[in-house]
Amino acid sequence: MTASIWTEDRIARLTDLWRQGWSAAQIARDLGREVSRCAVLGKLHRLGLGRGPQVAALSIVRSRAGAHRPKTSLRSPRVDARPDMPATATATVLTVGRGECRWPYGHPGEAGFGLCGRTVARGAFCAADG
Repeated sequence: MTASIWTEDRIARLTDLWRQGWSAAQIARDLGREVSRCAVLGKLHRLGLGRGPQVAALSIVRSRAGAHRPKTSLRSPRVDARPDMPATATATVLTVGRGECRWPYGHPGEAGFGLCGRTVARGAFCAADG
């Protein structure tokens, strides 16, 4: 069994640097050669540390709800700027086929979630989404 790279001193330093606004890559370089950016991000996740207004709002929702995931989405709803967009989804994850647009309508897990389903112009999306 190998020793953990995460000593109490390193965890304290990680927490302090993260709260000062350092990036995960900068923290990894500061902590030493055996600590990668991915290791820093994983540890931040396991510690429940985040940054920004969405993270603060998410923490409040989680603490009030007592659940692992919030019941409401923090993402803003999609605004359709083009008049040629379909008003609603015409396909689902199970029915969308090759050459059909995969632009999402709504949020996964919510009622009414679906995909555009129109003919693809390029890549995975129709001309209306490009």
